[in-house]
Amino acid sequence: MKRSSTNSTSRTIPGLRAGRRKTASRPVATFRQRGNGGAEEKSAFFAQEDWHPPRSDNERPTNETRFIVQPAGPKFVHAVTVAEVRERLTLLPQSIVDQVEVIQLSRMTRKRQLFPCYGMQWGASVYLYPIEESLIETYIRPPTPQQQIEARMFGGVWSEADGEWTLTWTPETLKDFYLNNVLIHEIGHVLDKRNTRTEDRERYANWFAIEYGYRASRGRK
Repeated sequence: MKRSSTNSTSRTIPGLRAGRRKTASRPVATFRQRGNGGAEEKSAFFAQEDWHPPRSDNERPTNETRFIVQPAGPKFVHAVTVAEVRERLTLLPQSIVDQVEVIQLSRMTRKRQLFPCYGMQWGASVYLYPIEESLIETYIRPPTPQQQIEARMFGGVWSEADGEWTLTWTPETLKDFYLNNVLIHEIGHVLDKRNTRTEDRERYANWFAIEYGYRASRGRK
């Protein structure tokens, strides 16, 4: 995602179902579609509540990544811990990790409950968002075939009942998904300083997540 803009690993679009049940049901039309990293009309919405401006070499004496942890929020949990993220970073080339200045485990805000996302990149920072503590996401529209495939790659299970679709994770599959897909995808956006078109940036980040996340984590070269 661009230096002065953002990309996100988003899950839904606006519009909660009228008459909530125990959990909010959300549309899936743009489930897992990444945010437009340079789309001027979206930059204001995707702007982080906590902006960490990139620092110069003089302001950043070492290349060590800084971690920030915020409370997940009521009925939400963080999918991973700082220790787990640190360990995952050790499996990447150091030249890649050096370019990531901040990784923040962000809180769930009211805005993010309406437009939830798994992760986001802004400048040289990566933000990972919490998920429902039940580890069950509920939607009112079915996922696309690609969305089903991507969830299945990491152990997520889609099911349908009474006109609602749910995506269910276990603690283990959710960690796999965040550490080997969401985190790596957003780091790919941090690295991408060449592409300017949203489609090209997403193509690169998707490739990066497959090569350095999914395949690498499963021992494939």
